[in-house]
Amino acid sequence: MEKIGLIAGNRKFPLCFAEAARKNGFSVAAVAIKGDTSRKLRSLVDEIHWLGLDEFSRMFEIFKAAGVTKVAMAGQISPRSLFSPRIQRDARLKELLAGLTDKRADTIFKAIAEMLEKSGFQLLDSTVFLKDYLPQKGTLTRKQPDFKAWEDIYFGLAMAKEIAGLDIGQTVAVKEKAIVAVEALEGTDNLIRRAGQITKDRAVIVKVSKPHQDLRFDIPVVGLNTVKNLVRIKASCLAIEADKTLFFDREASVRLADTKGLSIVAV
Repeated sequence: MEKIGLIAGNRKFPLCFAEAARKNGFSVAAVAIKGDTSRKLRSLVDEIHWLGLDEFSRMFEIFKAAGVTKVAMAGQISPRSLFSPRIQRDARLKELLAGLTDKRADTIFKAIAEMLEKSGFQLLDSTVFLKDYLPQKGTLTRKQPDFKAWEDIYFGLAMAKEIAGLDIGQTVAVKEKAIVAVEALEGTDNLIRRAGQITKDRAVIVKVSKPHQDLRFDIPVVGLNTVKNLVRIKASCLAIEADKTLFFDREASVRLADTKGLSIVAV
């Protein structure tokens, strides 16, 4: 049985990846991030190693010892990690970050990808086993967006693509064709909360892929937590990019959206 290495971040993504990999006949050796990765991952992989940021260099030794040649990244690492003093304690990670022109997500993860490849590992498309989690074009809820919401969706799509191209973020909040909030390091959930404080209700949240999305380490993700936050701020609609956004817990998310009058569309 071929073994895949998994660099596991937070939330549902690494759990679903590990489960799907095993269903496809692979065993999984996971490197989990202390303070980020869910403990639930333990039961879904064949071996798991918990590392802090100051143990980054050990990851390469672990995968080599496990006989791994293919590696996948799944799940976010908390943005606050960028400013952690622990980074300075690992010489390899410190050197990698010091050599970057900037610390945008793409820049960091491309550098890590290159380091993995130079060490003899092939970095896989993170959606390789998860195509069923990528919704196709259409309205996913019973409720269709109304005319004003569609205007905000298409306005937001254009704006979100611009910020995504700059690697600032991939999500915007819109109301009445005004940009209410733009995602940056804080992530989608915090963007939604900020939008709610400003709009009070009927915000439209638009999440897109980057123009040149590298699926090996970066893909838009939504799930039940996203929908719960949208319900809390009485949002009107969530629009995601069809075939390019992972939607976890889709059935439960749509059921909740239907009970609360929230539209979800893939465009």
